[in-house]
Amino acid sequence: MKIRDFFKSKPSIHVLDDKEIDVALEATDESQDVAGSPKPSKKQKASEALKGPIGLDIGTANIVVAQNRGKDIRALRQLNAFFTIPYSNITKRTLLRDEVIFFEKDKKLYVLGYSAEGFANTFGGSTRKPIESGLLNPKENESISVIRAIISQFIQEPQKKDEKICFSVPGEPIDRPASVVFHESIIRMHLKSLGYSPIPINEGLAVILSELSSNNFTGIGISMGGGMCNVCFAYLSVPVITYSIQKGGDYIDSMVGSSIGESPTKVKEIKEEGLDLTVEPKDRVEIGLHVFYDDLFSSLVKSLQQVLGSSDNIPRLSMAVPIVLSGGTVIPRGSREKFEKALSDIRLPIRVSEIIIAQKPLYSTAKGALTMAMTEEKEI
Repeated sequence: MKIRDFFKSKPSIHVLDDKEIDVALEATDESQDVAGSPKPSKKQKASEALKGPIGLDIGTANIVVAQNRGKDIRALRQLNAFFTIPYSNITKRTLLRDEVIFFEKDKKLYVLGYSAEGFANTFGGSTRKPIESGLLNPKENESISVIRAIISQFIQEPQKKDEKICFSVPGEPIDRPASVVFHESIIRMHLKSLGYSPIPINEGLAVILSELSSNNFTGIGISMGGGMCNVCFAYLSVPVITYSIQKGGDYIDSMVGSSIGESPTKVKEIKEEGLDLTVEPKDRVEIGLHVFYDDLFSSLVKSLQQVLGSSDNIPRLSMAVPIVLSGGTVIPRGSREKFEKALSDIRLPIRVSEIIIAQKPLYSTAKGALTMAMTEEKEI
């Protein structure tokens, strides 16, 4: 498929379910177990059955890989978390038998992804994160090893050398002293070691490439994940302004939890079970969620006002541009309305035509990264 046709067709994102994973397995050769490594899971093997350029979204909460399959995009998602348990031969054999993803180091077993969440719930603990506030977690000594292991679950060696893989990187935070250089370099080196030609893409720009093809890739893309909100204003796909604020879904969970004496994990569960921001809250947890969603959106639109208002790079546009919101934080119903209300309280140097929620908020960054990878792979 030519890239121009890919843009015109607006392919939908299709997440592999168990049945489709089994179908994908039929086209996959039996994998050989690697000494000291777990047997590849069904999702890992399904990933191997998908060929071609790759889009990779590396977020605080999730890692998503997307690949093109004709008119559809196949996407696989893994929780970006780990949990350590003491090493023993019987435990290791059990994990291998049950296809749990893990690695072994210093007499500990590092359980990765969704399995880590299961272990944490069983033992009454919490998962640990290799990425915090959008960047590699400096508080975790094994953050680099963990992130490499999770990526390698999905991303195997390519069929041809220097296959294009486009991976998301956050914008420079404006609210805290932090740099994305180290984070980006670690990811790039790992993907290169696997045999790929890695291409970084700003997370907000990836949202624009995913959702705003009908607007000539012009507008504001905002990815609201667990650790940060990434913002990009682009004109005809050219990023004019990119930045981030280190507030996101984790901030909401943490602030609500500390305000009402609940654990952030419990708050997150309630939020993800069907929070509706269009109706009046019925208990203190929902009251807290409403309060801190308002707080997050207020911080976000004020940052837009500050950054766009102080920039000399804003092009003079005769038309209004859309804002597209993406990421797991905007999944609750009413997120668009709350953001729109916050936006009405400030003035921007550009006119906004509409506010859009991404078709698949958890997958749009990976889809946009895939679009970039395909564009780099083939001439238009």
